[in-house]
Amino acid sequence: MAFEEIIPAPKKPQTLPIVLSPEEVIQFLGCVGNTKHHAILTTCYAAGLRISEAVRLTVHDIDSARMVIRVDQGKGQKDRYVMLSAKLREILRNWWRLEKPKQWLFPGDIPGQHISKDAVEQACQKARRRCPIPKPTTPHSLRHAFAVHLLESGTDVRTIQLLLGHRSLATTARYLRIATSEVCSTSSPLDLLPRPVCADSKSATPQYF
Repeated sequence: MAFEEIIPAPKKPQTLPIVLSPEEVIQFLGCVGNTKHHAILTTCYAAGLRISEAVRLTVHDIDSARMVIRVDQGKGQKDRYVMLSAKLREILRNWWRLEKPKQWLFPGDIPGQHISKDAVEQACQKARRRCPIPKPTTPHSLRHAFAVHLLESGTDVRTIQLLLGHRSLATTARYLRIATSEVCSTSSPLDLLPRPVCADSKSATPQYF
């Protein structure tokens, strides 16, 4: 008998990401002071990119004519296209006019190299400290928010899978457990009960909710 049959391995905890609301995304991005950092973090949210994909974007990956962004060799060495938001296009155009990048869309401090993931992570944490939102926020949090907000707006899971570049639909489907459009669409049994009559309904108790 195998050892794992005698003493089964402990189950790996299954956790769900903490997701920012649309209003919290606006508030967080408003706390990113640096123009380049604001542009790249906005791109992570607007296009649902991994940080490793965002830092390696080139100027030619932005196709304004077709309103798409080409993700070259994303996770799993696969190319894909994602939408180019009109608002993001203006943010990227303003960034291009300011910096005039020639190869990498977000160049790093070392000539000829793109910005590092660590630099973006540090910029994100700096904004996180300035932002009053209590939720933990990383560049990947913006990718999670992208997926959940699309679900809540009615986008089907298969389309979101393609945009995120997930190999398995099951990976994308976990966002169904977070989206308020799915979680809150079912009425609580409390709401189905006859309206209760409170014994102290005439009292002048202040309301806090």
